[in-house]
Amino acid sequence: MIKGRILDFLFSNRLTALLFILYPSAMAVGTFIESWYSTDTAKIWIYNAWWFESLMLLMGINFIGNIFKYRLLRREKWAVLLLHISFLMILSGAFITRYIGYEGVMPIREGVTENEILSEKTYLTVLIDGEINGTLRRKKLEDDLLLSEHVNNQFEWSSDFNSQPFQIKYVDYFENVTEGLVLDDRGNRYLKIVEAGDGARHDHYLKEGEIANIHNILFTLNSYQSGAINITLKDGLYSINSPFSGEFIRMSDQFRGNLKSDIETPLQFRSLYSIPNFQFVIPEPALRGKLDIVKADTQGESIQNALRLELKSNGESQFITLLGGKGITNNPKKASVGGLDFYLKFGSLPIKLPFALKLNDFIAEKYPGTEKSYSSFMSKVRVEDTESFDYDIYMNHVLDHKGYRFFQASFNPDEKGTILSVNHDWWGTYITYFGYIFLYLSMIGIFFVGKTRFQDLSKALDKINKKKSALTTLTILLIMQSFQLQSQDLANFEKNSLLFDSIIKADAFSKEHSNKFGQLVIQDTGGRMKPANTFSSELLRKVSKKDNYNGLNSDQVLLSIMNNPTIWYNVPLIYLKRGNDSIRKIIGLNTDIKYAPLLSFFDKKGNYKLALPLEQAYRASIPNQFQKDFIELDRRVNLLYSALEGKVMRIFPIPGDINSKWVSYPELSDSNFSGKDSLYVRNILPLYFQSLRLAQKDNDYGQANNLLESISGFQKRFGGSILPSEDKIKSEILYNKYDIFKKLFSWYIYAGTLFFIVLIIQIFKSNKLIKLLVNVFKFILLFLFSLHTIGLVARWFISGHAPWGDAYESMIYAAWATQFFGLIFGRKSSLTMASTSFVSGMILMIAHWNWMDPSIANLVPVLDSYWLMIHVAVIVGSYGPFALSMIIGTVALLLILLASKKNSQKIKLQVKELTIINELSLTVGLIMLTIGNFLGGMWANESWGRYWGWDPKETWALISIMIYAFVIHMRLIPGLRGTWIFNLMSVIAFASILMTYFGVNFYLVGLHSYASGDKIITPNFVYYSIILIFFLGLASYFKSKKLYSK
Repeated sequence: MIKGRILDFLFSNRLTALLFILYPSAMAVGTFIESWYSTDTAKIWIYNAWWFESLMLLMGINFIGNIFKYRLLRREKWAVLLLHISFLMILSGAFITRYIGYEGVMPIREGVTENEILSEKTYLTVLIDGEINGTLRRKKLEDDLLLSEHVNNQFEWSSDFNSQPFQIKYVDYFENVTEGLVLDDRGNRYLKIVEAGDGARHDHYLKEGEIANIHNILFTLNSYQSGAINITLKDGLYSINSPFSGEFIRMSDQFRGNLKSDIETPLQFRSLYSIPNFQFVIPEPALRGKLDIVKADTQGESIQNALRLELKSNGESQFITLLGGKGITNNPKKASVGGLDFYLKFGSLPIKLPFALKLNDFIAEKYPGTEKSYSSFMSKVRVEDTESFDYDIYMNHVLDHKGYRFFQASFNPDEKGTILSVNHDWWGTYITYFGYIFLYLSMIGIFFVGKTRFQDLSKALDKINKKKSALTTLTILLIMQSFQLQSQDLANFEKNSLLFDSIIKADAFSKEHSNKFGQLVIQDTGGRMKPANTFSSELLRKVSKKDNYNGLNSDQVLLSIMNNPTIWYNVPLIYLKRGNDSIRKIIGLNTDIKYAPLLSFFDKKGNYKLALPLEQAYRASIPNQFQKDFIELDRRVNLLYSALEGKVMRIFPIPGDINSKWVSYPELSDSNFSGKDSLYVRNILPLYFQSLRLAQKDNDYGQANNLLESISGFQKRFGGSILPSEDKIKSEILYNKYDIFKKLFSWYIYAGTLFFIVLIIQIFKSNKLIKLLVNVFKFILLFLFSLHTIGLVARWFISGHAPWGDAYESMIYAAWATQFFGLIFGRKSSLTMASTSFVSGMILMIAHWNWMDPSIANLVPVLDSYWLMIHVAVIVGSYGPFALSMIIGTVALLLILLASKKNSQKIKLQVKELTIINELSLTVGLIMLTIGNFLGGMWANESWGRYWGWDPKETWALISIMIYAFVIHMRLIPGLRGTWIFNLMSVIAFASILMTYFGVNFYLVGLHSYASGDKIITPNFVYYSIILIFFLGLASYFKSKKLYSK
C-alpha cells in the first residue's frame, strides 16, 4: 500500500507540475546569486548542490513512470514518447558532463609546444614525506575543491602516515588576492622587480640573501651567484652586475644608457632594463617587511585566490596559506609538523594530452583605425601527433581532435601568446544533442503531425468565427489612449539667439552641395566606415532631439559647424529635459528655456558647471531621476563638443598604416604624412572651405564640388580597401533620412488605437462602411509591417550582418516578429491584429529610449558568425508570439471583468476565441524558443567548446521553456484547468521572457550582459504593471466564477 502510494506520487502529474515550478525557480535564484556574488557561489549553493541534482533525478523518475503510466510505447503515442525520452537524454547528458567530462585551459606562447592543459577545477594536492623502517617514503592526497569566500566552506582531511595520524583542516578562503610586501621594520629586506614577459604586469619580490628565478633568469640581492643578475647594496648605494649585455631607459627624463656584461654599474631605479628576450624595472630601493596575502590591484597584478589551512600531527599544529586558482599551478609549499614534511599546493591540475600543440603564430585583427577594438583573433597551431597537421583556431572555429575540443578564449596583452579553452565531453555533448533533436521532433509531432491538439484548436476557432460577431470594449480603448504621445511645445529662445540664427542662415551652404558632403566617408572611433551624413544625423537627433535646425538639414549643420565652430558655441542647440529645473538653475537659464547653448555650461573661468552634480551622479550606487538627467545631458554636451573640436571627422587615411587608421584635420600633426601627401592633407580643407565661402556669393559650387571629389579620390587611393560601396553609402543616407523605426512606433500605436475604435463601433452598428474601415486598417497594418520589413533589410545591407546583433536591433526585430505573428493569427481575429499592432509600437518605443543606442556598430568577434542569423533570429523571434499571448491574455481578463447578464454569451464567445488563439500562439512560441535554445547550445559549442555553462542567458531561456511548457500543460492538472487561470498565466509567464531579454542583458553578469557596468534602474511602469496584473487577476477571478458557473 505504502509502496503503491509512493509510486503514484512519483509518477503523478502533480509532482511533474511541482518539479516544473521548483526546478526553474532554483535556476532563477542561481542567476541572481551569480550576479551578486560569483559563479562558484552559485554552483555551491545551487547548480552543484545535492538537492538540485535530486530534483533532476526526480524529474527523470517521473518521466520514466509516465511512459508506462500513459502507455506511451504504442505507435500512435510516438511523439509523446519521444518527448519523454528527449528529457531523459538531456538529463543523462547533464550528469555525464557533470561527473565524467572536464574542461581546462592551455596557454601557449608563440613558438612553444605544449601537451598539457590546466584543469578548470581547482585541486588541493598534499604530499607527505617521512621514514618507514629507515626508508624515505611519500604519500599523496588529492581532491578537487569548489570554494567561495561568500559561503561557509568546511572540510577536513584525516589520514595517517606509518600509523601516525594527521589532520588537514580548512581555516579560511580569500578571492582576488596576491602575494605582496607588508612593511615591517623588523622584517627581511626585499627588492621589488616588475616585468611583463607576457604583456601583463607581474611583481616579484627578491629576498636579500636568496636567489629568485624569473622566467629562467636568476636574480640575487647581496648574494653573488655566477650567471645571475647580481644586485648589491653597499654603503647605501645599489649596483648591478649582469651576465647579459643590454640597455636601459630612465623614465623620468628618457635618458638612455648601456648595460655591459660582467661589469658592475650603478643601478638605475624607475628605469626600463632590456636584455635579450626580457625586460624589467626596479621601481624603488629595497624595503623591510614580510610577504603576505594582500588584496590584488586589478590594474595588472597576478590575481589568485588564497586557501588557509591548519596542519595537525603528533601534538603539533601549523597554519599555512596557499595561493592558487583556476588556470594557475604554483610550486608546492613546505611545512614540517610532528616529524612529517608536508608539501602542499592549490590550483589547477596539469592534465597530459595524448598529443601536443605548437603555436606557430597568433594574429589579432583590429577594426580599421583602432588599437584595441578587435574584429577577430586567431591561433595558427600545429597538432603534433602520429599524423601532424596545421590548423587555425578562431572564434566559431574549434579544433576537434581525439575527443578534445580547443577554442579561442583569450590572448596575452602583447599579442604573442594565446589562451585556448579545452573541453573533453564527447558523450555528454552528443547525448544532449540527440536529446534536443528528439525534443524538437516530438514537439513537431505533438502539435502538427496527425490528429493533434494544434489542429483541433484551429478547427474550434473556425467554428467560433461562424457564431460570433467581433467584440471588444471601451475600457480597452481608454487604456490604449493613455499611451498616446504628446507633441513638444516650440522652444522659447532668448533674444540674443536670434542674432546667431540669422548669421547661421545667412552663411548656410546650399542643400545640394551639403548632401554631397554628407556622402563623404568618415571613420568612427570603433573603426566603422560610414558617410558623414550618419554622424550629422546622430548629432542633431541626440543633441537637439530634432532632425533639422531652423530649416537646415543635418549635413548643412555639420558643414556650418566645421566652417565656423565659434558661433555654434552660442547657438541654443542642446535639448534640456522638462521637469528638471535644477539643470537650468545651474547653467543660469530661465525655467522655460528648452534649448541651451554650449557656452552656458561653462563659467567665465572655463570651469564645467555640471562637474559637481555629475560627480555625485556617477558616485551614486543607484542614481535618482535628476542624476540620470545630468548624465544624459553630459553625453549631449560632449557629443556637440566633439563635433566643434573637429576630431570626429576622420576623413584622411594614413598611407600604409597597418591598422588602416584615418585621422581628422586637427590630428594631422600627430600623424605620419610626408611629402606631397602631407602638403595635400594640410591644405585641402582650408581650400575647400574657402571655395565654399566664395560659392555663397555667386552660388557657383563647381570648385567646391571638385575639391570634394579630390578628397574622395584621396580616400579611394589610400583607403579603398575598407571603403563601403556606393550603394551602401546611398542606402545608409536614405536610412538616416527616413529614420523608419522611430516613426513606426507612433504609427503602430495610432493605427492600433483607431482600429480598436472601429471594432467597438462595429459591435453596436455594423454596416458596409464599418466593414470597409476594418479592411482598410488591416491593409494599413500590412503596409506598416512592409515598411518595418524594408527597414530591417536596409539595416542588414548597410551593417553587413543580421539586424539583431545588439540590444537595439534585437528590439526592433522582436517588434517585427510580434507584428508578423499578429498578422498570421489576425486572419481569424481582428482584435488580435489590433492588439499586436499596439504591442509592436510599444516595443519600438522602448527601443528608442535613452539607454538604447540605435547607431549601427561593428560586431564583436563572437557574434561574427552565421549562428547569429540562425540562433538569434529564432529565439528572439519566439518573443513575438509570447508577447502576442500576453496581450491576448490581458484582453481576455478585461472582457471577463466587464461581463454582465446582457452580454455574457458574447463575452464567452470572444474569450473562447482569444483563449484558443492564445494557446496557438504559445505553442508556436514554445517550439521556436526550444529550437532557438538548442541552436544556442550548438553555437556555444562551436564558439566556446561547450554546449552549456550556466550562463544566465541560456539558463533563463531554459526557465522560460519550462514555464511555458507548464502553462500549456496545466489543462492536464486537476485544479489548474480553466479559461481564467490559463489567460492569467499567459500574462504572468511573459515575465520570464522579459527577464530572459531585459534582465539578463542589463541586470545580470554573463556573456550576454550588454550593459555590464552601467547603472540600469527598473522603470516605474514595471512596478505599476505588477500591481495592475495583480488586481486585474484578482477582480477577474471572482467575475469568472459567476460567468462560468452558469
